[in-house]
Amino acid sequence: MTDTHPASRDAAVVIARILLGTLFVLAGINKLMGAEGTIGYIESAGLPLAQVVYAGTVAVEILGGLAIIVGFKARWAGLALALFCIATAALFHNDFSVQSEMTAFLKNLAIGGGMLMVFAFGPGRYSLDKG
Repeated sequence: MTDTHPASRDAAVVIARILLGTLFVLAGINKLMGAEGTIGYIESAGLPLAQVVYAGTVAVEILGGLAIIVGFKARWAGLALALFCIATAALFHNDFSVQSEMTAFLKNLAIGGGMLMVFAFGPGRYSLDKG
């Protein structure tokens, strides 16, 4: 199939990266503002070393989100965030008797799918990685 509209494709990729990355940056910042609550939530899921998991989560969300937005090492950031989304869905949103948990589970999987697209196809023309 011939790509007859590369400019619109390139613009769509930039917009997609900004939308996807912003979600993670804001989530990481929110976790920074509520460390105690986030650590408590991690503990309630039964994960060991909740403070370490918290620090890793904040770092992955903020740094990974920024990498996606600007397109720096975007493939690797996409893979890391995809794995993060899938793990988060499995560990924290697995009570399917609650509709909101099922929705959160599916949203995490969908966002993980978007991140896998970044991993597979790269950040596009308008990025620090240049495709």
